[in-house]
Amino acid sequence: MFEKIQAYLSAQLDIAKEDIERDTTFESLGIDSLDTVEMVMDLEEQLGVELELEEKVATVGELADYIESKLD
Repeated sequence: MFEKIQAYLSAQLDIAKEDIERDTTFESLGIDSLDTVEMVMDLEEQLGVELELEEKVATVGELADYIESKLD
Protein backbone atom coordinates (compact mmCIF):
# COMPACT_ATOMS: atom_id res chain seq x y z
CA MET A 1 0.00 0.00 0.00
CA PHE A 2 2.86 2.35 0.80
CA GLU A 3 4.17 1.94 -2.73
CA LYS A 4 0.79 2.89 -4.22
CA ILE A 5 0.61 6.04 -2.12
CA GLN A 6 4.24 6.80 -2.87
CA ALA A 7 3.61 6.51 -6.62
CA TYR A 8 0.45 8.62 -6.37
CA LEU A 9 2.24 11.39 -4.47
CA SER A 10 5.22 11.24 -6.80
CA ALA A 11 2.96 11.77 -9.82
CA GLN A 12 0.80 14.45 -8.18
CA LEU A 13 3.67 16.46 -6.74
CA ASP A 14 6.22 15.82 -9.49
CA ILE A 15 8.88 14.58 -7.09
CA ALA A 16 11.00 11.43 -7.07
CA LYS A 17 9.45 8.38 -5.39
CA GLU A 18 12.72 7.89 -3.54
CA ASP A 19 12.13 11.22 -1.78
CA ILE A 20 8.94 9.87 -0.17
CA GLU A 21 9.49 7.56 2.79
CA ARG A 22 7.13 6.04 5.34
CA ASP A 23 8.00 8.74 7.87
CA THR A 24 7.63 11.61 5.37
CA THR A 25 5.00 14.01 6.67
CA PHE A 26 2.32 15.42 4.43
CA GLU A 27 3.20 18.84 5.80
CA SER A 28 6.79 18.48 4.57
CA LEU A 29 5.40 17.70 1.11
CA GLY A 30 3.28 20.85 1.18
CA ILE A 31 0.02 18.91 1.42
CA ASP A 32 -2.74 20.60 3.40
CA SER A 33 -5.98 19.10 4.72
CA LEU A 34 -7.88 19.82 1.49
CA ASP A 35 -5.18 18.08 -0.55
CA THR A 36 -5.40 15.12 1.84
CA VAL A 37 -9.16 14.83 1.33
CA GLU A 38 -8.70 14.87 -2.45
CA MET A 39 -5.96 12.25 -2.21
CA VAL A 40 -8.12 9.97 -0.04
CA MET A 41 -11.01 10.32 -2.50
CA ASP A 42 -8.71 9.35 -5.38
CA LEU A 43 -7.38 6.36 -3.45
CA GLU A 44 -10.92 5.26 -2.54
CA GLU A 45 -11.79 5.25 -6.23
CA GLN A 46 -8.61 3.37 -7.22
CA LEU A 47 -8.96 0.77 -4.47
CA GLY A 48 -12.75 0.41 -4.42
CA VAL A 49 -12.89 0.98 -0.67
CA GLU A 50 -14.50 3.65 1.47
CA LEU A 51 -12.12 5.37 3.85
CA GLU A 52 -13.31 7.48 6.74
CA LEU A 53 -10.39 9.32 8.29
CA GLU A 54 -11.49 9.48 11.89
CA GLU A 55 -8.08 10.51 13.08
CA LYS A 56 -5.46 12.79 11.65
CA VAL A 57 -2.74 10.99 9.77
CA ALA A 58 0.51 12.91 9.61
CA THR A 59 2.82 10.64 7.63
CA VAL A 60 2.68 8.61 4.44
CA GLY A 61 3.28 5.44 6.47
CA GLU A 62 0.38 6.20 8.83
CA LEU A 63 -1.96 6.60 5.85
CA ALA A 64 -0.71 3.34 4.32
CA ASP A 65 -1.26 1.49 7.61
CA TYR A 66 -4.73 3.01 7.98
CA ILE A 67 -5.79 1.96 4.48
CA GLU A 68 -4.39 -1.54 4.97
CA SER A 69 -6.43 -1.88 8.19
CA LYS A 70 -9.59 -0.97 6.25
CA LEU A 71 -8.85 -3.49 3.50
CA ASP A 72 -8.60 -6.43 5.94
